[in-house]
Amino acid sequence: MRIVVALGGNALLRRGEPMTADNQRANIRLATEQIARIHPGNQLVIAHGNGPQVGLLSLQAAAYTSVSPYPLDVLGAETEGMIGYIIEQELGNLLAFEVPFATLLTQVEVDANDPAFQNPTKPIGPVYTKAEAEKLAAEKGWAIAPDGDKYRRVVASPKPKRIFEIRPIKWLLDKGSIVICAGGGGIPTLYDENRKLQGVEAVIDKDLCSALLAEQLEADLLVIATDVNAAFIDFGKPTQKAIAQAHPDEIEQLGFAAGSMGPKVQAACEFARHTGKVAVIGSLADIEAIVQGKAGTRISTAKPGISYV
Repeated sequence: MRIVVALGGNALLRRGEPMTADNQRANIRLATEQIARIHPGNQLVIAHGNGPQVGLLSLQAAAYTSVSPYPLDVLGAETEGMIGYIIEQELGNLLAFEVPFATLLTQVEVDANDPAFQNPTKPIGPVYTKAEAEKLAAEKGWAIAPDGDKYRRVVASPKPKRIFEIRPIKWLLDKGSIVICAGGGGIPTLYDENRKLQGVEAVIDKDLCSALLAEQLEADLLVIATDVNAAFIDFGKPTQKAIAQAHPDEIEQLGFAAGSMGPKVQAACEFARHTGKVAVIGSLADIEAIVQGKAGTRISTAKPGISYV
């Protein structure tokens, strides 16, 4: 099978952990132990989050005032390289020496007229007091929004339209490589009025980009790995129930939160609906069982309705 595995942020940094290089490597090692088990007989593509890493680079830039902070597209490219390097090394230590790897900086086109640019919602970077945030917004032209009792910068999260590196990804897969790409939703780019490609200050949702990647690669399975073992109704309540299988039309009606499970469900539904294949949302620790059809929430158009564990 050709499988796209989208690693959530928990694969890189667990909630509350200091963002040290050692912590990130240890978490990636746990992820690659699972991925190594599904390598035999399959073609693998790995996508991943990068939110905490971009946030750290933003903090470091804020502390160094001699030059202007680098734009988000550049920070995204930097984190794709760093995370890809660690995944390659840790997975390479588990697989045969002959298995080739490639990490690709992945440019993803967005539409300059996407409504998201008129309504920035994606928080990035450090938190500020209201006064600090308003001052920075006035100086830099930022949009800001409350985050608890603090404020953060927010940027647009436009939909991914096209993955520019899709052909070399296919070439590498055909040659037996494991490919790491589309990190953090890819590097957001768009064409200006002169048809020149340029980066843009935005963040593409990594799950939606992974779904587009899987669709354009004609993948057989999309695995969205996160820190829970399924999508739940009434999550965190005594009445919570894990969804075992669902049709996209049915699960979309359940109204998952935009800040957590919502984008994952949307991405899984889009892949299943556009391809007729299966997308699964489940735990990083269950990747092997997910591929075997024994774990996670399976979303496909094969059966109507919703069934629960």
